[in-house]
Amino acid sequence: MKVDYEGFLSPLVIRRFGAYMHQHRTQSDGALRGSDNWQKGIPKQEYFKSLWRHLEDAWLHHRGFGKLARESFEDALCGILFNAQGYLHEELKDKN
Repeated sequence: MKVDYEGFLSPLVIRRFGAYMHQHRTQSDGALRGSDNWQKGIPKQEYFKSLWRHLEDAWLHHRGFGKLARESFEDALCGILFNAQGYLHEELKDKN
């Protein structure tokens, strides 16, 4: 049986995640980092700490306290996706 990536993924989510990632490509000096820059490696500990910060913001939105969050609900969810994917990427690299 073939893996059905098209069925497993949402084009709406992929589009929104791509917009989020593109938005965060600009560095403090104004330069644009490569879209695959994260693949150079980020420590798992940093991914996990960041994941929790985004999770806290998503949780605040979910519980009706969005005004206390540092970012929008959608951005928080995208941040969770980024950090979970990055951590898993590092984990799979370590296995291979």
